[in-house]
Amino acid sequence: MVKVLNPGLYSTVQDMGRFGYQEYGVPYSGVMDRYAAGTVNALLGNDEHAAVIEMTMTGATLQFEYDTFICISGASMHPKLNDLPIENNKILTVRSGDILSFGKLELGFRCYLGVSGGFNTETVMQSKSMFAHITASHILKKGDVLPIEQVAIKNSAKHASLRINKSYLATEIMEVFKGPEFDLLSEEQQNQLLTSQFTISKENNRMAYQLEEIIRNKIEPIITSPVIPGTVQLTPSGKLIALMRDCQTTGGYPRVLQLKESAIDVLAQKFSGQTIEFKII
Repeated sequence: MVKVLNPGLYSTVQDMGRFGYQEYGVPYSGVMDRYAAGTVNALLGNDEHAAVIEMTMTGATLQFEYDTFICISGASMHPKLNDLPIENNKILTVRSGDILSFGKLELGFRCYLGVSGGFNTETVMQSKSMFAHITASHILKKGDVLPIEQVAIKNSAKHASLRINKSYLATEIMEVFKGPEFDLLSEEQQNQLLTSQFTISKENNRMAYQLEEIIRNKIEPIITSPVIPGTVQLTPSGKLIALMRDCQTTGGYPRVLQLKESAIDVLAQKFSGQTIEFKII
């Protein structure tokens, strides 16, 4: 068991997502940064779909009631185990009674914690990903107790290693494909879209990231059509909205770009005031 002493700003349990229910309007959800979550589970030897804790901007404080192995990846939040500094992207032994905490955010925006076997929270529609009105709770709260497997540490050894790419946490380049309505843009609009820097607004969350700069838009709204995480929409006001993991399943704004899967990971590690650029691939 793991007890939540302090949940941090916005912490949730997530896996790789909820698939097969989009026709009912249920979002995919799942981890915002699949690269970081995948790193955690790969190092721990977990199934790739094992649930992890996703922490946004501020880390949680957690007390372990079972022995286990842990791994942290993604944003650098100066993690500590029993007040002693520990590193990201390494397997660490945790004993019953140990307390994991996090400090100041240094790089990135979202941090991921995995344990051996994953977090065994409730499964709804074949996923443990928290989402409002789907799971009993949509965020972790103080006092929550999360089930985990107890590991016989003395009989276990971990020697896994991976080459970790940390550069994506700092890059501003978002690799994209042309969206279905890209060719409806004028040449001037296309050039602006692909040569400008865009600033992430305060309107950013697990559902979508809104960008501040305006692209003058005279394109007619489209018939409501499917959208997926990574779809970049152009609103009638000229604002760009990049949809993220908790996005709706359909939309009526022109879909001018589609983020490459790895670009969603990059964007998930950005916050208000930072800038990005789009690069067609």
